Amino acid sequence: MLEGSGSNIWTRSIVRSLCRNGETVHLVCQENHPEKYDFISEFHYHSDDSDQVKFSRDVPYEGKCIMHKPQLGDVLPVYVWDKYEEFPNATPMIKLSDSVIEEYVRRNAKAVLSIVEQYGLTALHVNHAVLMSVVAQRVKKITSVPFAIMPHGSALEYAVKKDRRFLDLATSSFESAKKIFVASEEMRNRLSDIFQSLPEINQKMVRLNLGADTSLFKPILHDMRVHNIEKLCKKLQSVSRGKVRKQSAILRESLQPDLQLQEITELITSTTDYQIKNPDEDIEIKLRGIDWKHDKIILFVGRLIAGKGIQSLIASLPLIFHMHQDVKVIIVGHGPLREIMEIFLWSLEKGQRELVKRIVMWGKSLEGNIDNISSFEHVQSFFDVLEKNNELDSYYQKARAYVNSDRVLFTGYLGHEELCHLYPCCDIAIFPSIVKEAGPLVFLESVASGCFPLGTYFGGMATNIDSISKKLPNQKDTELMRISIEKEDTIFDIVKNIDGALLLDGKYRFKLSEIAHELYDWSSIGKTILAELKSMH
Repeated sequence: MLEGSGSNIWTRSIVRSLCRNGETVHLVCQENHPEKYDFISEFHYHSDDSDQVKFSRDVPYEGKCIMHKPQLGDVLPVYVWDKYEEFPNATPMIKLSDSVIEEYVRRNAKAVLSIVEQYGLTALHVNHAVLMSVVAQRVKKITSVPFAIMPHGSALEYAVKKDRRFLDLATSSFESAKKIFVASEEMRNRLSDIFQSLPEINQKMVRLNLGADTSLFKPILHDMRVHNIEKLCKKLQSVSRGKVRKQSAILRESLQPDLQLQEITELITSTTDYQIKNPDEDIEIKLRGIDWKHDKIILFVGRLIAGKGIQSLIASLPLIFHMHQDVKVIIVGHGPLREIMEIFLWSLEKGQRELVKRIVMWGKSLEGNIDNISSFEHVQSFFDVLEKNNELDSYYQKARAYVNSDRVLFTGYLGHEELCHLYPCCDIAIFPSIVKEAGPLVFLESVASGCFPLGTYFGGMATNIDSISKKLPNQKDTELMRISIEKEDTIFDIVKNIDGALLLDGKYRFKLSEIAHELYDWSSIGKTILAELKSMH
């Protein structure tokens, strides 16, 4: 798609940048609403026996994008489960049979081959280590057209490292690729470690930064926050809605301290019949309920899954709210842990220790696989340390005294057209991922918006933090960006670093934006990728 995950946004941003630079780009993807994107001039739908032009129009760029959507059937291979419009059977790749994987590759390869031959394309760019890399490899065997691969964290962590089939497919396609783009030295090292059977992989790697749309994400003065939020609310008037207030109310009214796993699963199923990739029905009421002149705002943006670390942020709130009673937390995103985090928050607010313990113990299984219990390890380690230090009673006292639903706002999903108004109104953005990521892009967008970012210090996030730190004058302040990935330290770091970052009081708002423009503007990144692809001819 062209919305949602970081790799989707990466694709959209690079294509738009190339169109601005006067290039014609052929884009193969499964976007359901190509009419929303002003750089797409034509939309082709490829079935087994036809190529249908769904629309053709002028675009406001020197170049243009021609989008091609192959017909796939009802199975959409994904890295992490989610709901997808048009695809009732979105399935994690590692659960797919060989025959389903082959059919997916076959359909895409047939479409890409016809596009290459019809338009005389001379280079292909592939997102992710699998499966479109396999498609490009097959097309190259027939046409000799070279291809480059841009690996992102999700395919590596959720497919290649978990299933030997995908490691073998990725290894073969990486061997065939002309170039491999890496977003950081960490990604370079990760690929070298995963593909040890390919010593020549290091010679193929080319550094290509991730980016942010610095024309969209900009800082504002503090006294402009109310105005910006009103712009956001106006933008939301035409946006379809997801979760309704009644569903949230029913969930809270149905909560009991003695709930068991199956009961929670059934309760969530009964209150999640809504379009998850839309903002909540009452988002404007929530946003206007914040005192934008005086409240301090912490922002989380991302998929609500364990890998993004949302559970660590929620667990930290009793201590943060105790230290800063003017703090509000905004959680933007969708995912299988949305309702679980609401229940976790309710349990803390009510001081229900046993339910908290069970939620932490059930952990990642609450994302859908209740047959595979896997705890929230970072949260469990945090509680273990508190108990060892005789601080658990104090923690729950603070939870009962300071945690309440009015201080934590779940907004549902927001796109970049909405987020660009929200980021600049927030003091801190936090990204406590516990799975290595190449970026993430949301981290860079917070920087472009002047919102002080905190992230777990590993993977591509560490690379970004280091690059930004070098540009700031006070290294003690930059240490606040770094959250330890060590499970016994993560949540304590979140508490300590948020406390320190709030005291900065917007000190680096405009400097962060300058850094983003210098290092991460999509225009320069688009020119780099174009030059690299042309050099493969």
